[in-house]
Amino acid sequence: MLTKKRLTVWAMKSTVGVMLCGSMSVCGGELKLDDCLAAALKANPDLQAAGYRLEAARAAVKEASSAYYPMLGLSGNWARTDNPPQAFFMQLNQRQASLQKDFNQPGDTENIRGSVGVKWQLFDSGRREADRRGAREGSTAAGFMLDAVRNDLLYQVTCAYYGIMKARDSVAIQTGTVASLQEYLRMADERVKAGSALKTDALNLDVQLSLAREDLIRARNGLQLSVLALNTAVGETVLEEDAEARLDAGVLVVRPPARTTVDIEGRAEWRAAEAQAKAMEALADRARREYRPTLSALGSVDWDSATFSDYQQSYFAGVVAEVNLFDGFRTRSGVVRARANAAAVRAEQSKLRNALRLDLTQAVLGEREAWARLEVSGKSRASAEEALRITRDRYQQGAADVADLMAAQVGLTTTRSRQVAAQYDCLMAQANVARASGDSGKGVKHE
Repeated sequence: MLTKKRLTVWAMKSTVGVMLCGSMSVCGGELKLDDCLAAALKANPDLQAAGYRLEAARAAVKEASSAYYPMLGLSGNWARTDNPPQAFFMQLNQRQASLQKDFNQPGDTENIRGSVGVKWQLFDSGRREADRRGAREGSTAAGFMLDAVRNDLLYQVTCAYYGIMKARDSVAIQTGTVASLQEYLRMADERVKAGSALKTDALNLDVQLSLAREDLIRARNGLQLSVLALNTAVGETVLEEDAEARLDAGVLVVRPPARTTVDIEGRAEWRAAEAQAKAMEALADRARREYRPTLSALGSVDWDSATFSDYQQSYFAGVVAEVNLFDGFRTRSGVVRARANAAAVRAEQSKLRNALRLDLTQAVLGEREAWARLEVSGKSRASAEEALRITRDRYQQGAADVADLMAAQVGLTTTRSRQVAAQYDCLMAQANVARASGDSGKGVKHE
């Protein structure tokens, strides 16, 4: 029954039962779409890679923040020399230097030193903050890219799942066509034997039967490829090639298109691009701050000895101020490069906005087209079924020839195939609209 608000398609016995207004799953406790989506969220390598990139980006934030803390280190060394100045300072650190010794002929001198050193940058003209800001924006971008990968993955798995249903229905249609042609061929053989039909009728039907069997072979091959596509999209084998019967049958209910606006603000790709642009601008700001001075504190505590005992302690502490006066235009070139990179990212962001708007517009138009095709195919199938019934009765009575019968059968097979294609194309189109608007993951439980 066709209405403006709802179209219910009573498909063949192999058609999946789906309510788009609720949970998209098959009935009967068999393999559900939600099961495939959950498996993909755990096993898909693209999603795993995006997760690791997010982990790395978060670690980069901590790495940038570590610059605010003092650097503390331990060191130890052993040295032996007869160089006069070095030997003198070794003895001096050991509190053993004496003016009674010949400084020019110190002999072999050993020193064992242990040190604890600290360095702390007190002021850097905002370089650390720029680094941390850039790292934070990079982490934000990585998080949105993870959402984008998840959004696309859920769409791919959904389409692959419905692709199996579509291919299985095609196999059922072609199987029914072969069975019908076999029955027509039997009828034609009986009429030829009775002398009420020509031998060419049976030959023509036999040719048409061979063509239908070829179509059935292609449909079965398409079904196997669809199963493989689902397993590939998920990232692991959730369905064996000969186990498509695990997908239960039911009644397909498709809702009409509802979206009337085109808004890409919910797309993770757009939000990631914005974060990436801010990260590049932070790097440009960081490059400019290379011209400004820095102030650091440093110090160490040392222990010196010649014999692994009786260590003599000393310390060192100081403050260092630095400013870049001339570095061969390295800083200037770095600023130009960082600014250019930031401007390039902003330009790419503008291009991305247009691409995302086009993507969503195409998805919305595709959904409307699929819905219109579904309405038309539902009407034409009923007409094709009635035409075949009338033609078959007329052929049995001798009032129609075999060409009329074959034309009616081909017409029914075509309209049934178109209707099945329109059913699943409509579901896939709705999933594509959800993807293009960034909503594929809504309603799906994530681990």
